[in-house]
Order: sequence, then structure tokens, then C-alpha cells
Amino acid sequence: MKYIIVLGDGMADEPLAQLQNQTPMEFAKTPTMDLLASQGEVGLVDTIPAGMSPGSDVANLSVLGYDSKLYYSGRSPLEALSIGVDMSMTDVSIRCNLMTLSEENVPYEERTVIDHSASEITTEEAAILLTAVKQELETEIYKFYVGTSYRHLLVWDKGQVIELTPPHDILGQKCGGYLPQETFLRKMQERSYEILSNHPINQKRKEAGLNPANTCWFWGAGTKPNLVSFTEKTGKRGAMISAVDLLKGIAVGAKMKSIDVEGANGGLHTNYKGKADAALEVLTKEDYDFVYIHLEGPDEMGHQGKIEEKIQAIEYLDEKIIKYVKENLDKEGIKYRMLILPDHPTPIHLRTHTSDPVPYLLYDSTNLQNSNYRYNEKEAKKSGKFIAKGYEIIDYLFS
Repeated sequence: MKYIIVLGDGMADEPLAQLQNQTPMEFAKTPTMDLLASQGEVGLVDTIPAGMSPGSDVANLSVLGYDSKLYYSGRSPLEALSIGVDMSMTDVSIRCNLMTLSEENVPYEERTVIDHSASEITTEEAAILLTAVKQELETEIYKFYVGTSYRHLLVWDKGQVIELTPPHDILGQKCGGYLPQETFLRKMQERSYEILSNHPINQKRKEAGLNPANTCWFWGAGTKPNLVSFTEKTGKRGAMISAVDLLKGIAVGAKMKSIDVEGANGGLHTNYKGKADAALEVLTKEDYDFVYIHLEGPDEMGHQGKIEEKIQAIEYLDEKIIKYVKENLDKEGIKYRMLILPDHPTPIHLRTHTSDPVPYLLYDSTNLQNSNYRYNEKEAKKSGKFIAKGYEIIDYLFS
């Protein structure tokens, strides 16, 4: 038996008047997921432990079977694992977004948070910009590291885990009330605007109608993580397929195989076929029991408040990943169980994450049901099935 999780990041949502009071999952054309739901099981799962912030870090740890109350030490340290930063036990790592603030002639704290991803800036452009920041701001105490797209890293030697605000939580708001309380971090953020706002890369981006990556924004502080091996925990050999450093870092920490797919970028127009082919490769030609296919597109579109694009991301997930993987496994006569779910909701009207339970779909190719359900939030709630501890859902998949 082979096992697959397909994770549509931030896919769940709330009813929208623009969609006749349906959610994007309800409105989207998803024939494959609806077929699997009619032959499988749908329900709700609570992926965010009480009292914890509804981040992709906490939620994806839950889906992989890790109780965040025990294993979570911050988001950025997981990304550090992916980048290959060898953190010491006294280091604090901090996410460094290259993002967009408004450019009117006002003090830094009066600027508005426009875009947490700077129009999903390319890694190549971001690396040039971060190099300019490093040349002026890096010291023996504060070290910068290039990640992927807008997602980068600052490591603070003998630092403190301090409260910092995720920029996607304050889109459209003035940044002054959310700046770091730690003086040097705040000064670095403010100085980064001076370094980046007139950089040639950003001038070209504005000419092309793209948002400039005109500031660094620090958040997600934490210490070196210590995850139990996935194989030791579950008895399964697992592989991770994601374009996002957070998920790659979780895989590294859990001693899973982390697969890089050329052209996978964490956006709406990622290399879907490449991801699906990579999953089939490890399941059919390598000695792996389990693969985790992570798609960031629905979450990014939710943060950007783009309804049509979020619907498209969900439809791409259905057609280009789930249908393709299912058809190829069926063709090979391979027995499998597939779990499909978001990690958390990213409602369009909020443009940030919430802690609400998310819909799951569990399909077993060897045990077809006749449930008559479709796959969306409403149908999952109607089923009456509920998993209260998110970190137990992977045991449900493997049972």
C-alpha cells in the first residue's frame, strides 16, 4: 500500500457574495476530488492546537503527525534547515520577507503594507536585492541568507525569541504599530527601505507593473528545532515535494527525502506536472511508502485577495495533480490511500489565516465507498466526522 497527502495550502475559505454565497472550493470545478469524495470519506480536522497561531508551520506539522505543542520552536528555524544553515543552540533565526510598503513621502512607520510577497518576486531578483542589504547591514551578530522568492532568513547570534508580526496579517494597514520592539531589528528594517527603494531591480519591476521589493520585514523568530524522524515515528519512508522552504525544512528536520522540482515556485503557475511526476517516481520506482505533495498557490491567492485566481489554483490542484496521480497509480495497478486537505483556511475577505477546522478527503483505492458527498467545507461539515487533534490524522491515513 502507498500513501499520499495532497496539501492545498490555504485552500479552505468562507462563503463569498461574489460566488453566490459559495466558497472557492464549492464554486471551483473539481470533478476528480468530487469523484474521490463520493467513493471515500469527507470530514473536518482541527489542525491548529488551541492557543497557537494558525500558521502554515504549525498546521503542516500537525498534518505530518507532529504535535506542535511538543515540537514547534518557531517558523524560521524550519526554513533555516531547508536553506542549509547550521544553527547553534543559542542562535535565533528570523524570517526576512522582501516585501512592498507604500512609497509616499512619509516616515517609515507611516507607510502602508501593500504586498507581503512583492508580486511573488523571483528568487534571482531577490538574491540580488538581499546581497545589497547584506553588504550594508550584515555583522558578526546578524547574518542574512537567501531563501526562495520573497522568503529569506536572518540569523541572530545569541538572540532572543521576540514577538514579531507576520506581514500577511496586516495587509492594507500602516506598519508603525507592528514594527520590532528590539531597537536594532527595527533600525535594520528602516534602513533596508533606504537601500532597496531605488535599487535598479525595483525600478525595472515598477516599470513592468510589478510591486517593488522595497523593504525587509522580520517575523517568525525561533530556536533550533528538534523533530523526531518521520520513519521512526510512523514506520514509513516519506518524501516531501514542495517549493516552499518551510516545508522543505520540516522534511529535513524529520529526515524525509526533500525533492526539488525544476520550475516549482510556490505560486499559481508552478510546475504541476513536475511535482506529480516526482511523486509517482518515488512511489513506483523508489522504495518510499509515503509522499507529501504541497501546493502553495491557493494560499498565495487568498493573501492577495484574488478570487478567480484562488478558484483556478484549486482547479489546477484537481486536474494537474490529483487526477494525474490517481490515473497513473490506477494504470499501474498500485494500491494506495490518498488524503487531500488544506493546512488552514485563508479567507479571501481577510487575506490571512484563520484557525477554523479544515475539510479533509480520504480515499482508499481498495475500499470504495458510496458516500454521495462532494469535497468542500459545507459537505465536510455535513458528514458529521471530526478529528479534534490534527496530528492524529496521519495515523488515520496509515490505519
